[in-house]
Amino acid sequence: MSDPRLVAGVDCSTQATKVVVCDANTGEVLREGRAPHPDATQVDPAEWWKAWQIASDGLLDGVAALSVAGQQHGMVLLDGAGEVVHPAVLWNDTSSAAATTELVSELGGPEAWAAATGSVPVPSFTVTKLRWVRGAAPDAAARAEAVALPHDWLTHQLAADRSGIADLTTDRGDASGTGWWSPTTNDYRPDLVELAFGRSLQLPRVAGPSEVVGQTASGIALAAGTGDNMGAALGLDLQPGDVAVSLGTSGTAFARAVAPTTDPSGFVAGFADATGGYLPLVCTLNAARVLSATAQLLGMDLAELDEAALTSPGSAGLVMLPYLDGERTPDLPHSTGLIYGLTRTTAQPATMARAAVEGMLCGLADAVDALRVQGVPVNRVLLLGGAARSRAVQALAPALLGAPVVLPEPAEYVALGAARQAAWAVSGAVPTWEVAMSKPESPVLTDEDAAQIRARYAAVLSGTRPLLAQR
Repeated sequence: MSDPRLVAGVDCSTQATKVVVCDANTGEVLREGRAPHPDATQVDPAEWWKAWQIASDGLLDGVAALSVAGQQHGMVLLDGAGEVVHPAVLWNDTSSAAATTELVSELGGPEAWAAATGSVPVPSFTVTKLRWVRGAAPDAAARAEAVALPHDWLTHQLAADRSGIADLTTDRGDASGTGWWSPTTNDYRPDLVELAFGRSLQLPRVAGPSEVVGQTASGIALAAGTGDNMGAALGLDLQPGDVAVSLGTSGTAFARAVAPTTDPSGFVAGFADATGGYLPLVCTLNAARVLSATAQLLGMDLAELDEAALTSPGSAGLVMLPYLDGERTPDLPHSTGLIYGLTRTTAQPATMARAAVEGMLCGLADAVDALRVQGVPVNRVLLLGGAARSRAVQALAPALLGAPVVLPEPAEYVALGAARQAAWAVSGAVPTWEVAMSKPESPVLTDEDAAQIRARYAAVLSGTRPLLAQR
């Protein structure tokens, strides 16, 4: 028998499936589980199902409702029976870089895309992957009859009362990252699917934010679900003036907004959120892994890197452009990392450690500034993700990001946001859940110091961009 006080949230992320079971009234986490995903940019969705089964094993007794928040942008192609016809192409697969250039041009340029969908496509976006798969896997493309996102697919698999592709569902938040749905009109642009794929495909129905879209075989109600960033915003209960800066596998800066945004520069993606509002967001491909890669290079562990960066008097003009996996923002998918200013004086482990932290944060500082340009108020920054635990990151972030910083206590905020949506779906009201905060390390940079660091970073990026853009 289900207990209305118990709800579950699922985070089907790039790296793992995480499940939390919460008290629907307070948000207290009562049970949790986790299982890893393959480390790849193209993955058989069956791996997500296996991870779900492991992560949820023994956790769901008494759960009344469940919601899935999934990694954005991933392309899941299905035939008419609902079978997967090609490995899911994930957001961090940059194979569609050339297809992106084609699509942006074919619609009339960045301004046309921003007006149509609120965002200018980059290789992460699902629409670019549709164009890519036509040429890269024509047999799979020929069999495809529907396209879904990771959270859509997993929700559909969980629904005992659905089969095939007729009853696929999604939500506004995740749909807004496809490149064929408009937050401004709250509707699909099927013409953009046809532009990318050469023909139409069945698209999931966009469910309402608090809608129950089905139930599991054991009778658990299924909420609409959403994208991972939208889930995190719901889990953090972002308020006007709050900007979340997440330092995980990727780096993101996002905030809730009351009106849609359109940025022709492509820096800010004009997404929708999971509540009926909007979620302007900037995403970089490189965040926490910049620190782990630098630590490996220097023969340090992360704690040693952190201490070295914090105790270094500065980077002495050493600049790291941290594009170790290419980059999404700025749009440099073929770029690599770059170190500028290397001399006998700066060729020191502590200086390199400091430059790595500064470089990672400068990329996110550009992201926060881009939100400001879109009219988003930045009264405080909520710093979260694995790299937010770094004392050096905490100490450098306030001046570089240009706002006071608070630290949400470490938690699975994507999964918590999904659980909060599940509670909303079965109760009819968004529950109020407290988010615990702590103070960061004391700042060590003056505003003048930060301005100089950011000016050097900008100058190196500007001067080397033609080189970084080469294939």
